[in-house]
Amino acid sequence: MTQLKNKTILITGGASGIGKIMSRLSLERNAKVIIWDINTQNIENTLKRLNPLGNITSYVVDISNLSQIEKTAEQLKKEHGYIDILINNAGIVVGKYFHEHNATEIEKTFSINSSAPMHICNQFLKNMMEENAGHICNIASSAGLVANPKMSVYAASKWAIFAWSDSLRLEMKQLQKNIQVTTILPYYINTGMFDGIQSRIPILDAEAAALTIIKAIEKNKKIISIPGWIYRFTRFGQAFMSVDVFDWFAGSIMGIYKTMDDFKGRK
Repeated sequence: MTQLKNKTILITGGASGIGKIMSRLSLERNAKVIIWDINTQNIENTLKRLNPLGNITSYVVDISNLSQIEKTAEQLKKEHGYIDILINNAGIVVGKYFHEHNATEIEKTFSINSSAPMHICNQFLKNMMEENAGHICNIASSAGLVANPKMSVYAASKWAIFAWSDSLRLEMKQLQKNIQVTTILPYYINTGMFDGIQSRIPILDAEAAALTIIKAIEKNKKIISIPGWIYRFTRFGQAFMSVDVFDWFAGSIMGIYKTMDDFKGRK
């Protein structure tokens, strides 16, 4: 079990969506919370709401910028010491067919969803290894399990973070380090990020999803999909169905391939 009490937790994208909820849940568990976010207004609103609950601080940082990651990490270490738990939560999505993407959208999606979690982890992992303690939680996506039209770049970025995250878990195990790595694969969550999507599978409640993630960290879970059956279904289906049969089931029966047809997203 990982106790959050008196632990220092860094949450990226911590001023909105499930990041904000996880910040609150961590404070309720008597953790010290540090949030990184790019939106100054969201940070101000979050601090105003959560300050009465405990020790929470923030940094304005664009995690698509490696230089900002490095500088902010150094500032954090000087002001707060090292962190105990890292939750790589920040992410973006562009809901378009691939041929409609421009180069900036592709680079931005990968820099935030894939590269940034690795760079941020790299800033704190060595100390965790020296202390032989720590926990890294990476928020991937069920899109890292199932390909989906109109989110090809997003899905690719989440497949990448899933592969890296679980490889990191195996490396820590192989090196006999007491550093836990949890990978989260959620379905669509009602935070506004995926506004407009239509789904036969129920869209996740943000509060419930955030609580599931915090509990997964506390219980040292390795891979958690939300809902839990998605991981088992996709792995089983892809293993035993032909590509055409899986496409038919996921697309026509489950309706997954049409979920992004009316995507609007967060403005």
